[in-house]
Amino acid sequence: MPENDNREYLIAYCTCPPEKAAGIAGELVKRRVCACVNVLSGVQSVYAWKGQVEEDAESLLVIKTRGDLFPQLEQAIRDIHPYEVFELVACRLECGNPAYLRWIDESV
Repeated sequence: MPENDNREYLIAYCTCPPEKAAGIAGELVKRRVCACVNVLSGVQSVYAWKGQVEEDAESLLVIKTRGDLFPQLEQAIRDIHPYEVFELVACRLECGNPAYLRWIDESV
């Protein structure tokens, strides 16, 4: 059994303006609150905001981290994200390549 079997790992999702995506991703990795961020461009978001239906082009950040770092990840995004209310949701990883999970541990 790999030594990291009892650790909790997360994939977190955060949308942001396309022109801010690379900067936010780089800052999160630099602060070591995550190991990796994939930036998915070309996301079209439709959402309710202040009683209206809004539509915007956004980028989606797919963030890999450990569960114990979620509070620090949330604070880092709060520090640098331009939205008044930003999306940050996370899902627990059920399983993964043990070498990749060790890499997450080494990177944060």
